Amino acid sequence: MLWYVAIGSAVGGVSRFVLGGLIQRLVATSFPTGTLVINITGSLLLGFIVRYAADTAAMTPEVRALLTVGFCGGYTTFSTFSYEALTMLEDGDWRRGSFYIVASLVGSLVATFAGFVLARELMAFRTRL
Repeated sequence: MLWYVAIGSAVGGVSRFVLGGLIQRLVATSFPTGTLVINITGSLLLGFIVRYAADTAAMTPEVRALLTVGFCGGYTTFSTFSYEALTMLEDGDWRRGSFYIVASLVGSLVATFAGFVLARELMAFRTRL
């Protein structure tokens, strides 16, 4: 089981590094857009995987651990979010810092819920086939 988590973490971490950096370069702003997008898409993916795995027998416990604890754990970046938010607040940028905190928390919760809904819809679609 540890190898599944380790492999998922490695792939998730590399994905975060590449995709987060790419997004940040594309938007060309000091606002941590890359981290925000990573955390929200990671929440969407985690919500989808958890709901799908809980309601079907399609995933083994090993694959579920690889994707949730491993990939999503390596992909999302709460510690970076915390650092970036506190840096903005320390610098006196209360408006952007507050927006970032609210957007990250609300966006991630909404994305997790959307992942649940997408998983339910996929399972309903599969039963109609």
